[in-house]
Amino acid sequence: MLGRFSHLLARPSLWHMNRHSVAVAFAVGLFFAFMPVPFQMVLAAAGAVYCNGNLPISVALVWLTNPVTIPPIFYATYVLGCWLLGRPTGGLSSDSFTWDAIYAGLPSVMQAVFIGCLFMGVLSAVIGYFGIHFVWRMIVLHRWRRRRQQRLAQATASQA
Repeated sequence: MLGRFSHLLARPSLWHMNRHSVAVAFAVGLFFAFMPVPFQMVLAAAGAVYCNGNLPISVALVWLTNPVTIPPIFYATYVLGCWLLGRPTGGLSSDSFTWDAIYAGLPSVMQAVFIGCLFMGVLSAVIGYFGIHFVWRMIVLHRWRRRRQQRLAQATASQA
């Protein structure tokens, strides 16, 4: 079934770990982790292929929202969505925030959840993208300094 996509999946940027592909993978994976849609992994994979991000990292990051973390995350996005829309939470507590309550026809809850998820998805994607660039740069600078110190230590040892 994936044979149709072999020309896309053969691109090295999807499998190599460099600063750009990992940063893009974090942005794509974190964005789709907050989207309350089915097939998040497929969407993250398609986003990684489209944006030339690291495919395994992008797909793995979607699992930040798993069956254990979904209720508190979606409740938090509901509260955030209500705050962004300027409306009260409607007395809905974290105990009564269930899929049944959402699917029971509460359009205001769904609207607030989607707005909150979209906001958190975009925010986490931006933070993830620039955060990876920053962390990657700090690691590279640390390695350069360590190599310079090793070269200086070798030079002083050879002079002695």
